[in-house]
Amino acid sequence: MAVVLPNAMLTAYVLAHPWERDANGVPVPPNPNEKPPPRGTWPGSVLEQSDGSWSVRLDPQAWPVGSGDTITDETGRSWTLSSARLHAVPGCADADYVQAAATLNPPEVP
Repeated sequence: MAVVLPNAMLTAYVLAHPWERDANGVPVPPNPNEKPPPRGTWPGSVLEQSDGSWSVRLDPQAWPVGSGDTITDETGRSWTLSSARLHAVPGCADADYVQAAATLNPPEVP
């Protein structure tokens, strides 16, 4: 097992899930100009991958988070999550974490 140490203080901005639905039952995302309130700030990790995507590790207190939610760090960078999963270790809550894939906002141009 590899250990990823925190390298940032991360704040989660979580959209309302599930999204409201229109008259046809299609999910309608919230207004992109309205940022949800911050859920909290915790130590976490953001690591750029070789393909340009980002791996994000969050404190389990940030759960639930999911696709479309935003994470920011203390420097002002922000990422939009494309997926997230809670990893819970039975009998050892200190080892729990949320692993997510994300894209940097705006993406870096090579």
